[in-house]
Amino acid sequence: MDNLFNRKYIVQGLFIVVSLILLGTLFYIQVASDRYFLSAESNVLRKIYTFPARGIILDRNEKVLVQNEPVYDLMIIPNDFKAADTLKPIDTLELCNIIGIDMIKFRKNLKKSTNQSLFQPSIFEGQLSVEIYQSLSEKLSRFPGFFVQSRTIRNYPDSIASQFLGYIKEVSAKEIEKSEGYYRPTDYIGKSGVEKSYETLLRGKRGVVRMLYDVHNVPKGSYADGKFDTAAVSGEQLISSLDIRLQKMGEELMKNKVGSIVAIEPSTGEILAFVSAPGYDPNEMVGRQSGNNYMKYLGAPNRPLNVRPIAGYYSPGSAFKPLDALLGLQEGVIDPNTTFNCPGGFRAGSLWVRCEHVDGNIALRRGLARSCNTYACYVFQKLITQKKYKNQKVAYDEWQKKVRKFGIGDTLGVDLPGERRGRLYDEAYYSGKYSKYWGYSTVISLAIGQGEMATTPLQMANIMAIIANRGYYIKPHLVKGIGTNRTIRPEYLKKNYVGVDAKHFEPVIDGMQDAVNTSWGTAIASRIDNIIMCGKTGTVQNSHGKNHSVFIGFAPRDNPKIAIAVIVENAGYGSTYAAPIASFITEKYLKDSVAVYKRAQIEWMKKQVVLPAEPKPKVVTPKPGDSAKVNTPPAGKQTIKTVIKPKPAVK
Repeated sequence: MDNLFNRKYIVQGLFIVVSLILLGTLFYIQVASDRYFLSAESNVLRKIYTFPARGIILDRNEKVLVQNEPVYDLMIIPNDFKAADTLKPIDTLELCNIIGIDMIKFRKNLKKSTNQSLFQPSIFEGQLSVEIYQSLSEKLSRFPGFFVQSRTIRNYPDSIASQFLGYIKEVSAKEIEKSEGYYRPTDYIGKSGVEKSYETLLRGKRGVVRMLYDVHNVPKGSYADGKFDTAAVSGEQLISSLDIRLQKMGEELMKNKVGSIVAIEPSTGEILAFVSAPGYDPNEMVGRQSGNNYMKYLGAPNRPLNVRPIAGYYSPGSAFKPLDALLGLQEGVIDPNTTFNCPGGFRAGSLWVRCEHVDGNIALRRGLARSCNTYACYVFQKLITQKKYKNQKVAYDEWQKKVRKFGIGDTLGVDLPGERRGRLYDEAYYSGKYSKYWGYSTVISLAIGQGEMATTPLQMANIMAIIANRGYYIKPHLVKGIGTNRTIRPEYLKKNYVGVDAKHFEPVIDGMQDAVNTSWGTAIASRIDNIIMCGKTGTVQNSHGKNHSVFIGFAPRDNPKIAIAVIVENAGYGSTYAAPIASFITEKYLKDSVAVYKRAQIEWMKKQVVLPAEPKPKVVTPKPGDSAKVNTPPAGKQTIKTVIKPKPAVK
């Protein structure tokens, strides 16, 4: 009996325990946790990603260069759409009319989304305007499987500085993989310019809203009053170093021309103007037509997508002469009074380097003011034939190492992607090319900035900043401050010395001053009233057409505020185009306006068209069996179309 009695209570206890477990589980499911509710209701609960506003970009005076405007992505879950369409056909034609596409595009978009995932949302049609969104939102319940998420796109109030600012586009699969989970398909990323180099700061942080939808596809608000949502965090604000006044003026002056303007504040390395011509309207690289516009610019003549200030290669020409004079003074092979005779050129072995003038006996100051090729060649000869070196090849290698300290032949480290190194060869290159039989006469063209030497416009402007600072530079950069604290990278605060004593800069600056401010100078077109500008013109040889017009300089002489380099391709003498353009930009920066009497010159310059001539088609008579074809030239060369003219048929 006792056993039966005990067994009865054991069974009852088990029932009580099981009942308590079931009640506890039920309470947990219905009250303490919403996990199962979320699972059951997953067909009406969606994760809506909220995209942060990218950080705005301002000029140095905090005027807006880039801001944001709202757009809307029409999203689709293909399985939901197809299930609803099977039960009751959806009026897809009406949807097409609302968002502005045809049925061919509809089917293409649907196939693309289906291939990505049947059950995960993807963008069906992106970047709808506010007006389209308003029309769509009123009728969205008619289109099951579709919903809308908001984001912002870039807007450029002044439509300037496109190559500096860059553009954003949808991430690629490779970029998603490299991001270690941050980016998802349909996210956008900076692809060029400052948008790319400061992407992690500008992009902000994505948020998530868990939105409830009813059976009619109408949003009913955030689930659990937003308890499980995360807010998007906007990107950092960037204060750029650009001066919007100079940038606008520079782009207007360079309209219908090919070339570049770079202006730097010598004391800080901040880039004041960054003009690449031809440019493009950055507003055309956003919105639903951005892909078509990108392809248009990609194939346009004179390559508007090229960032010439940091990627264009130009022989510095006469703009190199002040640098070589500085090395001559530092090495002691000349002093300011050293005189050479200029009979109209310089004989280097069998080579005759022609000079623009017959200057007779000429010293440093007048040699720079007159841009005397003969004087520059004598300085180079003395540098390479110094007896302290074992031979001229060793002397040349030491010379090119000193030149590299000025930033030629290497990148300067500007905060933009795509900066090129320039070109300057070492001794090993020439020994490989000419074996052991070469010396200064073999490379004499380097003395006047020609031959196997190439610089970017940024490097030219930086050389002027070095001379303005009397011997050092701060790495050029385009961002003045980041965020509310206006932080800046440490490398953009460091002084980089070039190994020339400060005392040697004054006689070189004397010559550059005379080039602008005397009757015999070559850069008188760059004069500014009541301001001493120091400069140097250059007429750079161009194997593909007319010579390039170059000017480099800085102002004022004492306590310089701006260093500038201007290159106008195929424009001839530096005094014709580059020098006056540099003068207008400099005067605008230093005085906030340009003298009244120069305004007609400015308007004339804006209207000038200086573009490479379109070559005439080359007519070729084919041989029997030939087929028509178009020759594709190497990148960077002018396009020459080859037209096949068939022979008349024989009757």
